Amino acid sequence: MKRTVELRVNGQDYELEIEPNRLLLHALRDDIGLTGTKEGCSIGVCGACSVLVNGRLVSSCLTLAIACQGKEITTIEGLAKGDELHPLQQAFIEYGGFQCGICTPGQIIAAKALLDENPNPSDDEIKEWMAGNLCRCTGYYKILESIKAVAQGKIKAGASRRRDLRQAKIQSLYTSEGLHDRK
Repeated sequence: MKRTVELRVNGQDYELEIEPNRLLLHALRDDIGLTGTKEGCSIGVCGACSVLVNGRLVSSCLTLAIACQGKEITTIEGLAKGDELHPLQQAFIEYGGFQCGICTPGQIIAAKALLDENPNPSDDEIKEWMAGNLCRCTGYYKILESIKAVAQGKIKAGASRRRDLRQAKIQSLYTSEGLHDRK
């Protein structure tokens, strides 16, 4: 029997009629249309489905949507402000943390949770925190460098660089088609 649930996602309210066992991941992607959050392993191991619920990092593939009633949910789509990328999004582009794009939204959300809790983490703290987010491209050093760049203040919030976004999308297309050598 469906129930009405009110979700606040990226500052916007949504009222959904969903089954009580509907996962937050599916509510976000299929019911609301926010497809930035990815489904990877579906058992809470890979981190691709990471979102923030009241600022806490959760695996949306393990979280019931109905349990998020009245809570603030932040997805990758909620980080940029208009044309301004979040510093982590910009850093992932500039430092090569953005690779094939499958894990990137979860990596960035996890990194945001880390920097919200610990704005100046050590390398070991970053590695430990990010251990729950897997990258099938295995480019962990670029992800680490991206997070460190933000923590060290090398990347600031500001106007997006459309050329960089276009380049990142092109890079993503190449890598998702197995054309890694064409970068």
